Amino acid sequence: MDSEKYQQEDGVSTVQHAESISDEPVSVDQPHLRRGLKARHIQMIALGGTIGTGLFVASGKAIATGGPAGSLLAYMTVGVLVFCVMMSLGEMAAYIPIAGSFGHFATRYVDSSTGFCVGWVYWANWAVGVAVELTGVAIIMEYWVSSINSVVWSIIALVIVASFNIFSVKGYGEVEYWFSFIKVITVVIFVIVGLCVDTGSVGGVNHGASNWHIPGAPFVDGFLGYFNCLIAAAFSFNGVEIVGITAGESANPHKTVPSAVKQVFVRIVLFYVLTILVIGLNIPYTDPRLLSASGTNVAVSPFTLVFQMAGAAWAADLMNAILLITMLSAANSGVYSSSRTLLALAEDGKAPRFLTFINRFGIPLWTILASCLIGCLAFLTSLFGSGVVFNWLTNLTSVAGLITWVIISITHIRFRQGFVAQGHSLKSLPYVAPFFPYCDIFSIVIGTIVIFGQGYKTFTTDPIDASGVIAAYIGLIFGIVLYVGHKIVRRPSFVKTSEMDFETGRLQKSIEDDTENDDLYDHNGNALPVWKRYWRKAINIIA
Repeated sequence: MDSEKYQQEDGVSTVQHAESISDEPVSVDQPHLRRGLKARHIQMIALGGTIGTGLFVASGKAIATGGPAGSLLAYMTVGVLVFCVMMSLGEMAAYIPIAGSFGHFATRYVDSSTGFCVGWVYWANWAVGVAVELTGVAIIMEYWVSSINSVVWSIIALVIVASFNIFSVKGYGEVEYWFSFIKVITVVIFVIVGLCVDTGSVGGVNHGASNWHIPGAPFVDGFLGYFNCLIAAAFSFNGVEIVGITAGESANPHKTVPSAVKQVFVRIVLFYVLTILVIGLNIPYTDPRLLSASGTNVAVSPFTLVFQMAGAAWAADLMNAILLITMLSAANSGVYSSSRTLLALAEDGKAPRFLTFINRFGIPLWTILASCLIGCLAFLTSLFGSGVVFNWLTNLTSVAGLITWVIISITHIRFRQGFVAQGHSLKSLPYVAPFFPYCDIFSIVIGTIVIFGQGYKTFTTDPIDASGVIAAYIGLIFGIVLYVGHKIVRRPSFVKTSEMDFETGRLQKSIEDDTENDDLYDHNGNALPVWKRYWRKAINIIA
């Protein structure tokens, strides 16, 4: 495998790879990414990456497609898959906390072509995702102000999220923390209000479980309905793997990454399973408004409908504001994730070398600007040609999350095999993923089924619509072309277990923060006031 150089200074680390560095000596004072993300940032970012328009709006369509039970089972299935992936990623990222982690891990423990494929697929996913969110922001703002050109709102949103990322990683973490906190509170209130509506405590109508017993319920279209919901659920969870990206800039990754991973399961149950359950209890799957749900139509959002059932006439305005925050949060995470992924690609020699530049504040300026530029160009395609090119770009990255999850699971199997084969003890890992290798196998099987099955409807037409098939599978085609193309050009061999490197990039003990919880201390190590300590503890419990 490619040789590497690891630098570490004052709690700051980075990995530089032989493919991307010259023969010139590396300065010890060279700027690096800064470990400015605290435990509360990592935990909220882990949560914020899973709460988006897929939950707030598109979840209604899942109920209409598979019924209350079919959609609930589908979200539970994908929830288990996501938790398995997070455990695998958490084991590797906590041991070797590097920005753009899973692309680097794939190169290091599988082969360079796999790392090249997942790195560029994941970068494209977030870069184009920024454009999607910019489009959504413009549509949402038109809900309130229609006299201003929608492009203006998109430009303002882009400047805002770019500014969050350019100044400091701590700034990004703080903004994303509060964005995620608002989303969390919204979901908690929705679940409580929804249960009150179902029991008749609010709204005056006791629905009970009646919606589960209407004709066709609780499973609509049997297995096919469940499978369609499985696809929708998989796309809704996209983004949870961002914890692996943030590990490289976490102040204490040995503790914060495992902590975030362990809480993912509880959050999946609270924010997805309970939400789908509440929607299914209150709104019958036959309600035509559910089928009208789209990414920015708050009028038919199941959240809006349930709040209106509780007597909240202002529900549409509330959900519109929440969706605006959600899209700004997604765009913020998109710029961050794509910039760090592109930085890792450049450091691995898989992207232009000038993109490895990091300024004295620890910010990869060029990768941030490059990702914003691509996002802006992708956004412009939505304004021309009836958005055809934009739709193709969206389809191109629609399965990026699933491809990433499958490759993470494959990489973890290789990681653990090599780790044990070289005589390392699992006790030396900050976090050990349980049930190895069954969780990885489950993730690979379910993920692969969804990847290949998500476009099955294109084969049901007579004759088969070739352009429809290509549009549905263009994301998978893109990934295969990247992998095969790199394999043909570079001809990298698969990494043998005996040659795997488990030391380069490993965070040394001296850098770890030995405090029990770094959120209970200020940046000078002094204890925070009692009220602030309890406030942060309360927030972490909710999160």
